[in-house]
Amino acid sequence: MRPFEFTRADSAKAAILALGTGKDAESAQFIAGGTTLLDLMKLDVMRPQRVVDINALHDNGFGDIDLGPRGLRLGAMVRMAEAADHDEIKTNFPMVSQALQLAASAQLRNMASLGGNVLQRTRCTYFRDTSYANCNKRVPGSGCAAMEGINRSHAVLGTSDQCIASYPGDFAQALMALDAQVEVSGPRATHEIPFANFHRLPGTTPHIETALKPGEMITAFHIPASPMAKRSLYLKVRDRESYEFALASAAVALDLDGNNVKQARIALGGVATVPWRAKEAEQHLRGKTLDEQTAMAAATLAFASATPREHNEFKIELGKRTLTRALLQAAALEIKP
Repeated sequence: MRPFEFTRADSAKAAILALGTGKDAESAQFIAGGTTLLDLMKLDVMRPQRVVDINALHDNGFGDIDLGPRGLRLGAMVRMAEAADHDEIKTNFPMVSQALQLAASAQLRNMASLGGNVLQRTRCTYFRDTSYANCNKRVPGSGCAAMEGINRSHAVLGTSDQCIASYPGDFAQALMALDAQVEVSGPRATHEIPFANFHRLPGTTPHIETALKPGEMITAFHIPASPMAKRSLYLKVRDRESYEFALASAAVALDLDGNNVKQARIALGGVATVPWRAKEAEQHLRGKTLDEQTAMAAATLAFASATPREHNEFKIELGKRTLTRALLQAAALEIKP
């Protein structure tokens, strides 16, 4: 690990001032739970010159969970375990609790913050191992070693000729499916970004991963009240049952009239470069009776644009089956008033 300057902040204003602006902010990082940043610093993948500890913000309003008629507000410093274990979230936004409960280990969930979780970077081996020179996320313009390398865990949706790394998180899919907003504070003002617009496709600039500007920080997440929120679930398929990233996952929320779909929301994980909204599948379901045939047709549409590589073609069929299963399980849920 390289030398760096360390400072602490006890308010959002102090944190933003400590981070700096322009080039100063580009060479600095916030640290909350540290479960991603410290790993990458030890691997010499990330080399911040200044680290700003914002853990004090947890007890200064940024660790609050507020549930009311307008929906759910989660402070960015809420720990994953706090949200996963929250009884009202389990009842009213079960997908959120499930996505967090299925992520990482119990120890990491106790440490990791929600804001840090959505900002976690890819687990692509070629990104995290600096002995590979060719990684456009780490060294823009150097190429992508994963293209012709071992790419079993890589994305089949949202890829480009510059990057095929998959987004590793789970919580983000729940936020995507439930039309969440991200509250962001910066040097000038506080504003909101639709979570659907928060992560950026790799395109020709895979090193630019989010809509955050230098000097900005996530302060909260807002999930609106919705008739679909209670009938929601998160299904994750992985190589082993604990502490493993998704090969394919589906976040599904349904508003039903009997067996007919009034509205559906679908987000996919493990298969895409960003948290992936399957809008074509949602549109196909609207107004239809939800049965296995309809669910399978929607799943096929969700993967119509998939582009596999040598080792990850299986993700297309796995993703279809995962989504089909998630839709049928969500439809079968018994919802308490």
